[in-house]
Amino acid sequence: MKRYVQPLNPIVTGMEQDGLTSFQEEIRDIPDLVRLTFGEPGFNVADSIKARIIESVRDDNSHYADSQGIRDLRNATIHYFNDQYNLSYEGEDNIVVTAGVSEAINVVFQTLLNDGEGVIIPEPAYPPYFAALALARGKKISINTRSNAFKLTPEMVDEAVDSANVPIKAILFNYPSNPSGVTYSRVELEALAAAFERNQLWVISDEIYSQLTYDQEHTSLAELIPDQTILITGLSKSHAMTGYRIGFVIGQKDLIAQAAKIHATLTFSLPKVLQDGALVAVTSAAHVADEMRDVYKRRRDMLVPRLEAMGFQVTNPEGAFYIFAQIPADFGNDGTGFAKRLANEGHVAVVPGAAFSKFTADFVRISYAASDEDLLEALDRMEAFVAKNRE
Repeated sequence: MKRYVQPLNPIVTGMEQDGLTSFQEEIRDIPDLVRLTFGEPGFNVADSIKARIIESVRDDNSHYADSQGIRDLRNATIHYFNDQYNLSYEGEDNIVVTAGVSEAINVVFQTLLNDGEGVIIPEPAYPPYFAALALARGKKISINTRSNAFKLTPEMVDEAVDSANVPIKAILFNYPSNPSGVTYSRVELEALAAAFERNQLWVISDEIYSQLTYDQEHTSLAELIPDQTILITGLSKSHAMTGYRIGFVIGQKDLIAQAAKIHATLTFSLPKVLQDGALVAVTSAAHVADEMRDVYKRRRDMLVPRLEAMGFQVTNPEGAFYIFAQIPADFGNDGTGFAKRLANEGHVAVVPGAAFSKFTADFVRISYAASDEDLLEALDRMEAFVAKNRE
């Protein structure tokens, strides 16, 4: 085996592959598998968006675009989110266009953090948050929200700050939540905003699923506490554009000017042809999320009662397209083992809850972004698997 001339970065070599990705690699060769794993919307991108991208390719828009994002897209995106959520950003200098929310998270962490500073992350949470924080040399301050049906409270925030042994710089707050689907009322968010203010925290507000909120209007923290909120969002979930990698970091101008430096180093710019398509998404195709949301809500209502009948304990999701379920009590408390058996014996793939937090090792996450046909087949197979293993 070749030896390196000098050791590699120990932060990188010490990182484990996140549980979401590693589990899918482990089961990838199982035949005839219905996959309810990735958050991949089961819809095609709107024809008008695709047509604009094709037109842009034919117009030979093959050169570097403005690093921060093309001006028309930045201004239109600010207008779109101002209009959607009663925000008050001025325009193009309040936004950076990133390669999805994944880059956005890395940009924000590297903009904010000094070595060893803490970021509060309510758990369970999206696994790549943890790796991005480690790469930025930050420290994770976990809050276990399980006891409160996966909802963060002001008291939890105060306690986390008071008991931390490192300086706390920010909180990373995702709602509607991946993996639980939990979201918050305006009253709940106002109480949390007061806690964030009194503890002087930057709020990294990941609202990528905001347009997929079911039973109430989404309130953005960027409306309630705009001076300390950094809004992270994009088009992957609202417009089924996961492969196009269009994300946004939105905030006050002075912060965005600094974040743009990090983005220019990591990515420089996104292809102009994709940004031209994104411009259509936030203007004439802005409505497509409404149609998807109605389908996801119907699918949720189809899945929850059948899962409960099998013995799963389900927190009813209020947004996004995931069900985070505690496995049936008679199957023990090993969600990873359950998910492996379900994949190998039942031919249905779900994600172990341990991928999202050590506090939820007896849970699994079930994505209902798949087609109706796949979801119905998966439910039939799960019922057969559960019944067989109870005999």
